Amino acid sequence: MNSILRNILAIVAGLVVGSVVNMALVMASPRVIPPPAGVDVSNVESLRASIHLFEPKHFVFPFLAHALGTLAGALTAFLVAASHRTTFAFAIGAVFLAGGIAAATMIPAPVWFIVLDLVAAYIPMAWLGGQVGRRLVRGAGSRAVGRRAA
Repeated sequence: MNSILRNILAIVAGLVVGSVVNMALVMASPRVIPPPAGVDVSNVESLRASIHLFEPKHFVFPFLAHALGTLAGALTAFLVAASHRTTFAFAIGAVFLAGGIAAATMIPAPVWFIVLDLVAAYIPMAWLGGQVGRRLVRGAGSRAVGRRAA
């Protein structure tokens, strides 16, 4: 496959995989940690009116969704890319960071969560995705060399 097409596919695949992981965790969140009574987490106005009722435990899944979605997307982009793999992993992190900044301006949350989310969930997870990807590629390469030698 042409390397340019493969690199475009890396971005698309990274965004899709990261978004699916993010949304799956967001959707699971109220089932695992129910929101305060009477709060509709799918309604921004309901969130604004009742954000004071939320405890730190209610922010665990949103953070995990952002962090693991970015990690999965960055790892996917790294593994699919034909070249400049780390750059593509960080590109996914940057796109998700932009989404996180947008969400922070639209969806109410305590300042501590916004800072934690923006600082720890995006760029560090993109870096980690690149590191994991590098080890996976290196491991796959050594296994292939071992098979050829045998």
